[in-house]
Amino acid sequence: MTALSSLTFRKRITALQWARRLVWYVAIVAAAAMQSVGVLVFGLVIAAVLSGALKAWQQSARRQFIREARLPPFLLDKLRGLYPQLQPRDTELVVRGLRQFFMAHLRSKRAFVGMPSKVVDAAWHEFILHTQAYQQWCRYAFGGMLHHTPAEVLGRSAKRNDGLRRTWYWACKEESIDPRQPSRLPLLFALDAKFAIAGGFSYVPDCRDIDRAAGSGAHCGTSFGDTGSDSSTSDSGDAGGFGGSEPSSGDGGSSESSSDSGSGCGGGGCGGGGD
Repeated sequence: MTALSSLTFRKRITALQWARRLVWYVAIVAAAAMQSVGVLVFGLVIAAVLSGALKAWQQSARRQFIREARLPPFLLDKLRGLYPQLQPRDTELVVRGLRQFFMAHLRSKRAFVGMPSKVVDAAWHEFILHTQAYQQWCRYAFGGMLHHTPAEVLGRSAKRNDGLRRTWYWACKEESIDPRQPSRLPLLFALDAKFAIAGGFSYVPDCRDIDRAAGSGAHCGTSFGDTGSDSSTSDSGDAGGFGGSEPSSGDGGSSESSSDSGSGCGGGGCGGGGD
């Protein structure tokens, strides 16, 4: 994606933001000029409808921005410096995983989302260190800052568990995977195992794929929908095991991320890498 295309995205998002403000301004001024309560109420209703339509259009533009707008090219070099085993194509996959994480935050209506990957977390952290570029990205992608939190797996914190479940749900939706019965992993949850990241988190799609007797260090994707079967996830949070994400939208997103899932799994109570 070229810098010119990124500029087009930014202009579109900004224009839609100003259009929403203008709708309300015009409605209030027009109603005040008519000096009629009925006209004021009618004008506010119309303004609310138009503003809602513009907001939906703006959210669509933000999703396109996250999927397609240019990310700083220095991230690829930084990643290879941190993880010399990564080839150029590997670093591009990690950046795609970062886009998937950003998308989960936006589609969760900017609720807290957990980071499930050590290597994607490293890319995110390097981006944040370039403060001005990161702030600008967040402004166009989300309308505000997304602050850093460390990579993690499911535990006893309801807030953190909900955040990871939101990430799991929307990462699955981006790749048309059933988050309750996943046949494979979304890219974001597969990368640490795929690239043998030291201290990373390994996932498999289904808990049945784990031989517990063998002491596997993997986590399982089906645990994200389980709020009570495992004592280590007893404080699992809200919304049927997906941290409030499932009821908010039914659209499936795109299949932009890689289907090569490596070995991995999604945050259960079974072992796995640590911070």
